[in-house]
Amino acid sequence: MDAGSIEQDYPGRRRGLPEEGPGAVAGWGRRVLALVIDWTLSMLAVGAFIGQDVWSGQGAARWAPLVLFGCEVWILTTLLGGSAGQLITRVVVRRTSGQPLDIFRALLRTALICLVIPPVIYNRDQQGLHDLAVDSIALRR
Repeated sequence: MDAGSIEQDYPGRRRGLPEEGPGAVAGWGRRVLALVIDWTLSMLAVGAFIGQDVWSGQGAARWAPLVLFGCEVWILTTLLGGSAGQLITRVVVRRTSGQPLDIFRALLRTALICLVIPPVIYNRDQQGLHDLAVDSIALRR
């Protein structure tokens, strides 16, 4: 087996991360489930205040869930290392050095997530462009 093959055995190996368990790169299943949870919570919260307009996307209701989603992800990532969905699915967002994200890195990462495209373009360690921009990685808790 050559060195190139070893580096690509599993996401995070070249960074010295474990293949399984806490500290391993969080898989796509956990991350997508976390996103679905966060979006659902945002829709329900906005719906509680705006009413059924949130489901039709009329007027202010069109952008309110995205704004609430962004605020929730930014604040909870800064304070707790992950959004509500990530906390439930046991995902933590850290800098590649292992340190927590500061308020500005968390804000930039969240803004890029809200643009949708950066998270779907990623490297072999499953770091999307939003993670690469702020030197972060999503890991299992």
